[in-house]
Amino acid sequence: MKRRVVVTGLGCVSPAGNDVPTTWEGLLAGRSAVERMSLLESEGCQCHIGAPVRDFNPEALDCRQDVSRIGRSSQFAIAAALEAVRDAGLKSPDAFRSGAIMGTGIGDASETFHQTQAYLKRGVRGIHPLYVPRVMPNAPAAILSLQFGFKGASFSVSSACASAGHAISQGLRMIQADDLDVALVGGCEESFSTVIYAAAFDAIRALSRRNGDPPAASRPFERDRDGFVLGEGAGVLVLEEAAHALRRNAKIYAEISGAGMTSDAHHMTAPVADGEGAIRAMSLALKEAGEAPEEIQYINAHGTSTPLNDRVESLAIRKVFGRHADSVAVSATKSMIGHLVGASSALGVIATVLSIRQGVVHPTINYVNPDPECDLDYVPNVARRMEVRGALANSFGFGGHCVSLAARRFDKDRGAA
Repeated sequence: MKRRVVVTGLGCVSPAGNDVPTTWEGLLAGRSAVERMSLLESEGCQCHIGAPVRDFNPEALDCRQDVSRIGRSSQFAIAAALEAVRDAGLKSPDAFRSGAIMGTGIGDASETFHQTQAYLKRGVRGIHPLYVPRVMPNAPAAILSLQFGFKGASFSVSSACASAGHAISQGLRMIQADDLDVALVGGCEESFSTVIYAAAFDAIRALSRRNGDPPAASRPFERDRDGFVLGEGAGVLVLEEAAHALRRNAKIYAEISGAGMTSDAHHMTAPVADGEGAIRAMSLALKEAGEAPEEIQYINAHGTSTPLNDRVESLAIRKVFGRHADSVAVSATKSMIGHLVGASSALGVIATVLSIRQGVVHPTINYVNPDPECDLDYVPNVARRMEVRGALANSFGFGGHCVSLAARRFDKDRGAA
């Protein structure tokens, strides 16, 4: 029988707040973190809005690392991980049975921009000696391993907007396979240290241009959506083998009961029109969890606020759930904090397990005019009290990567799937 995997700690840095309680309160309140950004406007981008992390002071972190020597996305990651480990009450786990698996879409790409500028001014003597350890995509996982002394498998994965979903899935698999007892999993992304990252998305017309009303710009599944809003931050979860958590009397938020990972093999940026990859990902997650569609009450949607993604995700949910789709609450975290790219699904899973534990789901804000091609219950504008026993969290990335994670209320007497 597979070893069961539970969530015992949560941590985040997000546009809505620099910890989980603040972020969760903002999500339940339906408060948008999107704002006008002079950086984008002054550089001539068509999109002038974003959802940056505010009031983040890495120097205040109580950690072993010299934060001035690491990149900003890794700073986000270590802040989120410190909160998650504190939340889990995790003290001195077996170092050889503990690891860190992090996702990132781009990582600290701004470092390359800054070092290129330095090279153009001073030649090779301008290149900073810490450029490589700052920019390498595996830096966040390596830094978490160093911080906590974890000597088990530690690595990063990169699959665009599905990165954190893949990282969580890999942590799940490694604990199931008895390679680890504890895994720090999640994702991180920094987007606004330079204009380059946002400008790249702006160039392909992926971003909303609702510049006159930033809080209303991210509107997943709504008729008048016109693109996503870029965000940044990090989310980290402590995954733990269930018996290991029970032995130390840990608080358990929920069980991660299944993962489905597929590829569209269709297009670099557009999902396949019939939703085939997303359908298989959700179906595989349900199969591994041993859950019938009727046992799911909530779906945390990828929900980007782009015309094509929202239509395809809605279609895929309806094909997987059939008539039960009308009874499932679906909400989009990105409606309030924007798209955190490699960190986005970590925030989605955090919201999902909090919904299971607290019996409330956050809304999809800015839902005013229904789109007839998106015909589900998107929890419009106001949080909803409801029992959530079983849930899915979706993440789909450029390149056709599809991940769906199944979570449920933990019952220690239930057998493994």
